[in-house]
Amino acid sequence: MGNYAIAIHGGAGALMTGTVPAEKQKAYNDKLSEALQAGYNLLSHEGSAIDAVEAAVRVLEDSPLFNAGKGSVFNCDGVNEMDSAIMNGKTLKAGAMASVHIIRNPISGARAVMEKSKHVLLTSAGAEQFAKECGLEIVDPSYFYDEERHAQWVATKNNDVDYSWSGDGIPDGTKKFGTVGAVALDNHGNIAAATSTGGVNNKKFGRVGDSPIIGAGTYANNKTCAVSCTGEGEYFIRNVVAYDISALMEYKGMNLAQATAEVMKKVALLGGEGGLISIDAQGNISAPFNTSSMFRGWINTAGEKYTGIFH
Repeated sequence: MGNYAIAIHGGAGALMTGTVPAEKQKAYNDKLSEALQAGYNLLSHEGSAIDAVEAAVRVLEDSPLFNAGKGSVFNCDGVNEMDSAIMNGKTLKAGAMASVHIIRNPISGARAVMEKSKHVLLTSAGAEQFAKECGLEIVDPSYFYDEERHAQWVATKNNDVDYSWSGDGIPDGTKKFGTVGAVALDNHGNIAAATSTGGVNNKKFGRVGDSPIIGAGTYANNKTCAVSCTGEGEYFIRNVVAYDISALMEYKGMNLAQATAEVMKKVALLGGEGGLISIDAQGNISAPFNTSSMFRGWINTAGEKYTGIFH
């Protein structure tokens, strides 16, 4: 096979083995497989890592199974509010959007920021105006509505609890951090990372997590690795997780597995939960998580495909 590979995630959480019906597990794995194939098909035809991660994430954004794009969770005002980021490991160019409500595929909005503006992060109405000027697909906010997500919000919107630890706010109390992401290596030796999320169920005060923060939830550098994170974003921001992995590789000579393990240990020591996917310039893949589950999958340089939910 070629020297290219891709890995994706659909969020980490506290789902336990035996709690997800077989047909639902199949639906998750089928969609992960579809997203992987969308990115891998581009890579196998000399496509770029940037094209691959955007394509994979768009598949996940278009599925109500994951907390990104269609099917994003609701904030405290009952609105879907999304964040995204993308980064090119060859050029270190990056783009991100936060608190957007009408862009069908926020990840494509992030790419537009990277390629068609002088900026890195655009937010809210300004980001949406930019997306319109770039000709991205704009939809009515009702497009993002999902009945199951709405029921989760209704069940938790009056809870007098710290919203940031309520995950998806699933009524039975199960935590699930539904961010989606992709990392890829292409035939030209370039790597890229992309992340997209609906954030935290019932989030207040315009909260923004780690996903659109370059170096926290998303990072790519051809010298080292590409990383996309999922979990309790505040901890990933405070630990500058994605960049820290790259720095450990560049400055301390750690390999990918060592660096990801070290950084996830730091997250856990502060009390944070979550996981990440990563790939290095040789196509090695690492996907550690300290929760009981993480939707994830990859196709490695040998062309071998894997998808899974539990440890």
